[in-house]
Amino acid sequence: MNIKTRFSTLITLAALAAALLAGRGTARAAGVEPPDTPAGRQFAAWLAAFNSGDRETLRQFTAKNRPQALARLDGMMEFRERTGGFDLLKVEQSTPTHLRGIIKERKSDMYGRVEFEVDAAEPHLVTGLSIEMIPAPPDLKAAAPPPVLTPRMTQSDALAAFRAEIDKRVAEDRFAGAALIAKDGKPVFDQAYGLANREQKTPNTLDTKFRLGSMNKMFTAVSILQLAQAGKIDLNAPVGRYLTDYPNKDLARATIHQLLTHTGGAGDVFGPEFDAHRQDLRTPADFVKLYGERGPRYEPGAKWEYSNYGFVLLGAVIERVSGQSYYDYVDQHVFKPAGMTSTGSRPENENVPQRSTGYMKAEGSSTLIPNTDGLPYRGMPAGGGYSTVGDLLRFAAALQNHKLLNAEYTDLLTTGKVDTPFGTRYAYGFRDSIINGVRCFGHSGGAPGMNGDLQICPASGYVVAILANLDPFAAEDLTRFILPRLPEK
Repeated sequence: MNIKTRFSTLITLAALAAALLAGRGTARAAGVEPPDTPAGRQFAAWLAAFNSGDRETLRQFTAKNRPQALARLDGMMEFRERTGGFDLLKVEQSTPTHLRGIIKERKSDMYGRVEFEVDAAEPHLVTGLSIEMIPAPPDLKAAAPPPVLTPRMTQSDALAAFRAEIDKRVAEDRFAGAALIAKDGKPVFDQAYGLANREQKTPNTLDTKFRLGSMNKMFTAVSILQLAQAGKIDLNAPVGRYLTDYPNKDLARATIHQLLTHTGGAGDVFGPEFDAHRQDLRTPADFVKLYGERGPRYEPGAKWEYSNYGFVLLGAVIERVSGQSYYDYVDQHVFKPAGMTSTGSRPENENVPQRSTGYMKAEGSSTLIPNTDGLPYRGMPAGGGYSTVGDLLRFAAALQNHKLLNAEYTDLLTTGKVDTPFGTRYAYGFRDSIINGVRCFGHSGGAPGMNGDLQICPASGYVVAILANLDPFAAEDLTRFILPRLPEK
């Protein structure tokens, strides 16, 4: 499971992947002025309030100009902290009530397309505001101010800064979970924070099992590559070769490669149908029964679009080719060889020792409530399992030591193949990123009440695994804090 690539200042945050650079940008050196229209003037006022980073300034603007969004002020402030604000680089379309333009985050190299709508009548209340992530426009790259890079530190200084940052976030109830940093396979930092169960006052430990969200995709991709290495799967073959009875023949034309890289057009699984059948969706076949008549969202191979259903289909392929259930295959061929004894996808209604409770913010409130009512029946090939930071380190070691795949297929698994709107490249179930000059690969996962990230940086020898039982981006923010600071070697 993952946060979709569309986000707005109202409530939804973008999943900003692993290539974000730490450090705050400077003033609007390369910005352009909004047009002198009602929409342009309101957008300029919103941008100034948002970029100020001052809660009261943003509250006053929202109360006056978009009162229906006032209950989501916390989300707006989290969004401002994450992005550092925006620069308007280009106005693409302008009418009295509508503005469309390209913006750039001040904290990263990420671009977005903003759509801003106002009411035609005075006082021109804001009626629409959304931002969609887009690839870096070639004609604007030079115009954008370069990001301010966080300087690399010595290991001891970086870990001291990391510890201070975690302590601060824990004190503010913005992090609860476990963090592990290893150098050349040996932990140099490992500590747990906060509570695994707030009602029972059970503390998190390094052995606490946290839900992974989309991090399951790494295990699914490894399984597919194992079968390809054994000659049982052709990565360029259509999924219909293996799921011969797949209902929709147009989607059955998508290749295994396309599903692995989110270019197959398979779409998502979450929405009203999932909510209505949440407890009935227990195997990949159950998902195919519910969604199998649905056609592709676009011509397979035409573009990159994050797809949970594509990875569910890969789980179905694993079952068909191996003759085992998805869960048995991954347990036998991924977890056991890697020594991952605390990782799995047991159903939520089973008692799994030391599995934490996830806590999410209630709608329109800062109150934390258990995320139990929104969980799937069990983890699936697209996400939702559980693990520990120690097991994630063991997984990283097994990959790098070729216990799961040989060197050729490990490289094939983890090397980026398709550009994403986040400034990273997507490999097979892994993101391939350059972070402050150092290449790292891994995957994050997030949903209400859960967030995690694993990043493997071969050249520097560092592995960072952070898991949290709070909303995104409790874990990923800490990964982004530490990765740019650790030594290059």
